[in-house]
Amino acid sequence: MTWKNTENRYGSLSISLHWLMLVLIAAVYACIELKGNFPKGSETRDLLKEWHFMLGLSVFALVWLRILARIIAPTPKIQPAIPQWQAIPAKLMHLALYALMLGAPFAGWLILSAAGKPIPFFGMELPPLVGKNPDLAKEIKYWHELAGTTGYWLIGLHALAGLFHHYVSRDNTLTRMLPERKSS
Repeated sequence: MTWKNTENRYGSLSISLHWLMLVLIAAVYACIELKGNFPKGSETRDLLKEWHFMLGLSVFALVWLRILARIIAPTPKIQPAIPQWQAIPAKLMHLALYALMLGAPFAGWLILSAAGKPIPFFGMELPPLVGKNPDLAKEIKYWHELAGTTGYWLIGLHALAGLFHHYVSRDNTLTRMLPERKSS
């Protein structure tokens, strides 16, 4: 399998990034959801928040590589071709997912910046994007949490659409994003 997309299927770079992003996003959600099980100020709660930040920023960094991969290689064709009424929502869904992967982590970085908190990133501390402004942090936090809630729906619909295409439409939408099976 080539690293680059072809007209028939995604390449190993796109496939690896897609599934890596899924794992990272699931971990981001898991960290923030599990955080609530621990008392405020506890070491475990603080560690889960820190991992939420670092994994979210990892998503932000990797999404740029995904965008580059989309630009440099063709998007594989869906066979048989889907009707136009499905193509438009599919494009909108992908745009919304990219907006989520860019916007939510960026908002998180802005929240920490405006709250005057450190921005941890695997042993480093990233620079703040704005000066301390608690009111701004509170406003952005609202939008960040809304994006997180919306993300559950987007990701769920994306997964359901893949399954619909595989089991109902019986096209290659899902299989072109799966690693190739080696024939025995």
